[in-house]
Amino acid sequence: MEKNTILAVVLSIVVLVAFYAVQGIFFPPAAAVPPAPGASSTVSEVPSQQLPPVSGPVQEQTAPLPEGTAAGEADEPDPGPQTEQRVTIDTRLLTAVLSSSGGDVVSWKLKEHNDKEDFVEMVLSGNSEAHAFTLAFGGLNAQPLTSFFYVNRISEYSLEFYRDFAIPAGSGASPGRFRLTKRYDFKPDDYMFELTVTLDGGYSTQGFNFGGAAYTLAFGPQIGPRFEKLDNRYDYRQYITYTNGKRKQEKVNDSNPVIIGTRPAWAAISGKYFTMIAIPYLAQYDINFSEKPEAGIASASRLNIIRPALNSPRATDTYRFYLGPKTQEILGLYNNGNNAFGLKDTQLLEVANTRGILSPLERALKWMLLLFYRIVPNYGIAIILLTLFVKIVFFPLTKKSSEATLRMQAVAPKIKELQEKYKGNPQKLNTEMAAFYKKEGYNPVSGCLPMLLQIPIFFAMYNLFNNHFDLRGAMFIPRWIPDLSLPESIWNFPGGFRLPLLGWTALRLLPFIYVGSQLLYGKVTQTPDQQNNSQMKMMLYVMPIMFFFILYEVPSGLLIYWIFSNLLTLVQQLAINKYLAPRRAAAANPEPVIAPKKKKRK
Repeated sequence: MEKNTILAVVLSIVVLVAFYAVQGIFFPPAAAVPPAPGASSTVSEVPSQQLPPVSGPVQEQTAPLPEGTAAGEADEPDPGPQTEQRVTIDTRLLTAVLSSSGGDVVSWKLKEHNDKEDFVEMVLSGNSEAHAFTLAFGGLNAQPLTSFFYVNRISEYSLEFYRDFAIPAGSGASPGRFRLTKRYDFKPDDYMFELTVTLDGGYSTQGFNFGGAAYTLAFGPQIGPRFEKLDNRYDYRQYITYTNGKRKQEKVNDSNPVIIGTRPAWAAISGKYFTMIAIPYLAQYDINFSEKPEAGIASASRLNIIRPALNSPRATDTYRFYLGPKTQEILGLYNNGNNAFGLKDTQLLEVANTRGILSPLERALKWMLLLFYRIVPNYGIAIILLTLFVKIVFFPLTKKSSEATLRMQAVAPKIKELQEKYKGNPQKLNTEMAAFYKKEGYNPVSGCLPMLLQIPIFFAMYNLFNNHFDLRGAMFIPRWIPDLSLPESIWNFPGGFRLPLLGWTALRLLPFIYVGSQLLYGKVTQTPDQQNNSQMKMMLYVMPIMFFFILYEVPSGLLIYWIFSNLLTLVQQLAINKYLAPRRAAAANPEPVIAPKKKKRK
């Protein structure tokens, strides 16, 4: 019995080999000819085999073709879907709406983040409805599919869109029929989802080549939330790739589209608080970013993944997309494996990390801010506590600066005397001044250095309060400062009125408080010699007014920091002035030096 079985297997193999050999000699397959650009228009929809609908929440579904039947080989095709179907995926973090028109995502709302009265919508559109994660047969210029697909709801968090297409003979591409399937798999507690694209031609086609590419998968036209303008302060868009362990910010040029062919590990469109990240799991692909305008939207930001031509009748491509908040805490989960997909060492955290020489200082300040927030769960109070902490740390430098100022007042008459004496000889003046400073043990930079050391703190604070995600929507004082990441207002101009030239849309109180605190601070810290100096007077009054216009539209969190910094510095200065008052008096009225009496000789 065993001999007969072995003999049957051997004979079967011989017959199959002979069959394919004869077929290859006498009936060779037609060579695939690369079509001209735009050949994707030759692909036409082929209705699928009509089969009974399956049970589930989505009606009028059709099951796949019978096993062993290639796409498009059914004898009695039906007209295909005639109406659009929409499927809602509801997870703990988001609500996504998908359409059978192209099998695209038309809405993606984040539940834990509000945008005024509604959840944040991450898929923005212009005058027409948004369609994200579209697929087009061909390269960048190919038109996305809009035909209706069949829908197969696999589970609560998984579904498929599929439809058959035909490649006519004489189109320039390898003729045949194939099935396109787009499968979405979501997770209940993750902002990331998996998209699987399958092209299945069975024995009908030899490959997929439409203008040099199999297809282009695109996200656009813009990530949310909605914005009035992108000005690098309220919001912005950056285009980032991560290749061979290095983060790179890409430049977009729509007049000369740049194709990134280095196969980055991931590519991202990053805003101020939210981001979209694409992770292709393909052997070959190209990336393109685009800002091609669209009617009804202020600025577009697209990501295109171009799949090169395929010489195989079947291909299954997997992508993972992250569409959510740009926070270090959440993106860091994709480094340690503590996520629904078990991803590790993806370095998605690079999207949220700050750059520049001050980034370590900014991260330290952020850590302190979060620490104070845990103590008092109000970010406005946490900002005040952080400001107080910084002032305490820098108090020794502030005290040293005041002592240096006092020392400067004491030596000022002698310096003025030297300047008058050698005003016609700058070289001699510099020599005498250096000798004088050395004799007195005084360093003229000592009064400025402590202040210069605090400048990096200000810029780090600015970046922190301007970009820290947790400040978005964080309330300080109800009805007045409801969002520390935005400018506050006490009265919004009616009817969308904008102040001419300035473009202001509301009357804000914090900028006026800032000017008052700055003027008061300058008045208290002004030295006697500065009171008669016209240039110093101009600095005292003109600079705060200039900054009033510069800071009128900045986030309220930054102004709270600056105002309380001025007030705390004012208190510090009053305390230092009281401490140094005796020394100031001694410097202003030095006691006369009485020469000792000569002893009489006996």
